[in-house]
Amino acid sequence: MAKLIALLTDFGNNDIYVGVMKAVMKSITPDAEFIDIAHTITPQAVQEGAIALKNSFHYFPQGTVFLVVVDPGVGSARRPIIVEADGYCFIAPDNGILTYTLANMTHIHAYELANSDYQLTQISNTFHGRDIFAPAAAYAARGDVKLQSFGAKIEQLQSLPQPKLIVRENVITGEVIHIDHFGNIITSITPLEWVDSEMLLLADEKTILAQNTMIQIGKTSIQGISQAYHEVGIGDLLIQVDSNGALEIAANQGNAAKKLAIELGNKIELRL
Repeated sequence: MAKLIALLTDFGNNDIYVGVMKAVMKSITPDAEFIDIAHTITPQAVQEGAIALKNSFHYFPQGTVFLVVVDPGVGSARRPIIVEADGYCFIAPDNGILTYTLANMTHIHAYELANSDYQLTQISNTFHGRDIFAPAAAYAARGDVKLQSFGAKIEQLQSLPQPKLIVRENVITGEVIHIDHFGNIITSITPLEWVDSEMLLLADEKTILAQNTMIQIGKTSIQGISQAYHEVGIGDLLIQVDSNGALEIAANQGNAAKKLAIELGNKIELRL
């Protein structure tokens, strides 16, 4: 029985790229099953893709094959890789996109995708997702190809820096790491969890009183941390903790990113 293949890319939903990759995989492994995590990662935003993978992979069953393609270096000397780690398999460019997912894993085995037997016959310089990554994912899902058959073992993978998070006594500094479909602004101030209705805990060590805080982003200040959208008026901005434990700037039934003209990487301060 073929394993599940989960796809995460920046290819969007308006072009043929994702459909063609699935067609390639089906031709190799006809009983493959697919789940689309997302195809609207900001184009070429490797760190954003890395965070999306980290926040999603652990909801999938052991044995899932992840096809992860955010690949601004396609056609260059960057390596295509396959990585087996703690019961999961990842197919991706070696550009750091697996950094945050692999950070807490223990049994990691990585190999270069170099064997042409497991690639399409003609390799494009611009669409390795179709020609190299999709075939590898299909063969990995089929379960009859050993990892070492794909190519040489890799001891050191490329890595990304951690998103900015500087914790001082009265100020926590972070950055914008994602803007979702609703215009919610996700920050690197994480992991946060509610202790009770008035208090949060950051990374198991710093206590934050929700109403004794102010967010500064650009020229905008927002007072207090809310628990849900309805606590402010329609169209008003608020700060809350998102479903992955990250501090988020949102607008009740509105688009916070457009309202504030925010972009990835913008600085944010949580003042205590």
